[in-house]
Amino acid sequence: MTLTIQANRTSSLKSLEIKERPQVAYIYCEGNFKSLDGKTAHGLLRQSDEFEIKAVIDSESAGLDSGMVLNGIKNSIPIVANLTEAINLKGCKANNFIYGMAPANGLYSIGDRSVILDALSAGLNIISGMREFLSDEAEFALMAASHNAIIKDVRRPPELKDLRLFNGSIDTVNCIRIAILGTDGAIGKRTTATLMVQALNQKGIPTVLISTGQTGLMQGGRYGIALDAIPSQFCSGEVEAAIVKAYNAEKPKVIIIEGQGALSHPAYLSSGFILRGSKPHAVVLQHAPKRKNLSDFPFMAMPTPESEIKLIEAFAETAVIGITINHEEMDDNEVSLVISSYEAEYKIPVTDAVSRAPEALVAMVLKAFPELHGCLSNNF
Repeated sequence: MTLTIQANRTSSLKSLEIKERPQVAYIYCEGNFKSLDGKTAHGLLRQSDEFEIKAVIDSESAGLDSGMVLNGIKNSIPIVANLTEAINLKGCKANNFIYGMAPANGLYSIGDRSVILDALSAGLNIISGMREFLSDEAEFALMAASHNAIIKDVRRPPELKDLRLFNGSIDTVNCIRIAILGTDGAIGKRTTATLMVQALNQKGIPTVLISTGQTGLMQGGRYGIALDAIPSQFCSGEVEAAIVKAYNAEKPKVIIIEGQGALSHPAYLSSGFILRGSKPHAVVLQHAPKRKNLSDFPFMAMPTPESEIKLIEAFAETAVIGITINHEEMDDNEVSLVISSYEAEYKIPVTDAVSRAPEALVAMVLKAFPELHGCLSNNF
């Protein structure tokens, strides 16, 4: 397969001019595939319109099937110890190297940099959502140029002159808007948002996803921006602009907005901009019942669903219409018990988007917006 790729310095993967899709890639996740910092790799393995993943690189999990490690379901995508092993896999030739980790500081380690240089020397394009832009560094830019490769810094924001302030145009978006927020970072908001969009579309309710992080854009998200790379003054405006663009292009019945961090979080405050910019009619809250402390701030206790719901509904003119569970450290029986207890306590639908049937997500939305029943393409 021949690809024609042109490098540039914009913030969207749509800037890659390619003749065939999906692109073929290895994911680099050294030492982190089993951890929360491997969430970019996890998201791409779960769903990607942009890339076909051939191998995961992580020496600590080498020899295992990545699907079995991720969710207990085999996907036949192997985990290998290093880049050389990935390149030497039979029938698994790739031309892209995806940096699949999302550490809190957004910076590369010395080891990361060495492996990325090796990948460039092998002619692989680099796709990364880190805060450091390798395409600005002479050593990496020269290595890429000499091996006919590109470096794609997904988190690079638009030029300052192109950023948009909030202007009220969100009020022209005449469809239901639902934000998927959470009680912490790396808790599954993007996964739940993606599965909800798929479930609604499958039932005949035209729905579009707005991606607000680098992983969603890597997955092939058509609308959105890496929000935490934008100067705060423009964040709500950029969310608004992405939603307006999606609505004008597709006229969906529902727009789902991927959340970031948590409104209560001391550092990851993007949810505030999402609430202001999207003016959602409703919010679904993602929570991990067994998580005791914030993922990157172990000295801070997790908020409760109750406290987060109160904060969200006090901050914005919206309502939390459901809770979705992250089942980390839980068995299936525990998930069922939590669903039942939360529904009794909060009087709203509760489900686990990953382990429970997608119809539960659709039912959650239909209960809040019964007018959508008329869109259903089959019996529900």
